[in-house]
Amino acid sequence: MPVRFERLALIGIGLIGSSIARAARQAGIVGSIAVQSRRPETVATAERLGLGDDYTTDIAEAVAGADLVVACVPVGACEAVAKAMAPHLADGAIVSDVGSVKAAVIRQMEPHLPDRVHFVPAHPVAGTEHSGPEAGFAELFRNRWCILTPLPGTDPDATARLRAFWEALGSNVEAMPAEHHDMVLAITSHVPHLIAYNIVGTAAHLEEVTQSEVMKFAAGGFRDFTRIAASDPTMWRDVFLNNREAVLEMLARFNEDLTTLQRAIRWGDGDTLLELFTRTRAIRRGIIEAGQEVAAPDFGRQAMR
Repeated sequence: MPVRFERLALIGIGLIGSSIARAARQAGIVGSIAVQSRRPETVATAERLGLGDDYTTDIAEAVAGADLVVACVPVGACEAVAKAMAPHLADGAIVSDVGSVKAAVIRQMEPHLPDRVHFVPAHPVAGTEHSGPEAGFAELFRNRWCILTPLPGTDPDATARLRAFWEALGSNVEAMPAEHHDMVLAITSHVPHLIAYNIVGTAAHLEEVTQSEVMKFAAGGFRDFTRIAASDPTMWRDVFLNNREAVLEMLARFNEDLTTLQRAIRWGDGDTLLELFTRTRAIRRGIIEAGQEVAAPDFGRQAMR
């Protein structure tokens, strides 16, 4: 369905918010864009980049008259944002977010939003290790998934309009219950990030304690972990604090599988190792075939010069 919003308010203008602004402008689906950030210097950067039409540090000013409001803030800030915007939202406005945890966001935001607006939580499963308004680009969402988690009783037309919005930005869109989303993302995103943070931290400690050359001789696998571990620390702190049950359950399963691998290595069980490595290689091919990754060597990155 064709979609257009007369005023889009972006609360927060980091990587995701700035990418939404660029993509929405490029798609021609918004009349004007209001950009808000709590830090004046971030607002000034967004204005210098031409990301919006109106710029402010005041949430109330940003959402006034907006028919679509998207909170692009860390999960832990969602409740404060909802409280600040609630009295100033236009009747019939669609309110959404971009957090990678959904049940906690709903618990934080839904009680404070008035009945006269439509709350449709969302999670664009896209990003890079970079942050800030200068890191955004219009193509970030192309052929990436955006998951909607509408509440029971949400106006279907509002959900359909938000779906059309994300499709216009290039996303594939799917809807699912918030709790299911959180369990899926725990294993596909949250636990991998936690493992990356831990491995990089362990290597840094080893380098410090043993005066070894861990960093100098870091191979491709370790470099890829460092890319993940360079992600926004505030955002990921809030993710783990707000999706702890699902993350802990997935970590327990991971630890069970890791114990199996430890036994295989200890007892020289090559068959078990080969079977796992063959199966995981096939999963990698499946991700490439689904268009969620590229098959180019070194993940498509240009060779370091």
